[in-house]
Amino acid sequence: MFSNIGVPGLILILTLALIIFGPKKLPEIGKAFGQTLKEFKKSTRELTDDVMKDIDEVKKDVTK
Repeated sequence: MFSNIGVPGLILILTLALIIFGPKKLPEIGKAFGQTLKEFKKSTRELTDDVMKDIDEVKKDVTK
């Protein structure tokens, strides 16, 4: 999705964000985005682990 943005597009997006939100608000937005991404990755990892546990349990039941 973001592979075709390129450097000029990224610079344009960052410049617009700086103009819209201002230099004081931008670090707060970045921090909030980072925390959200971290929480999303954690939830995804937990969900994947739960599914793998269920698959392992089903495999054990089938082999009995």
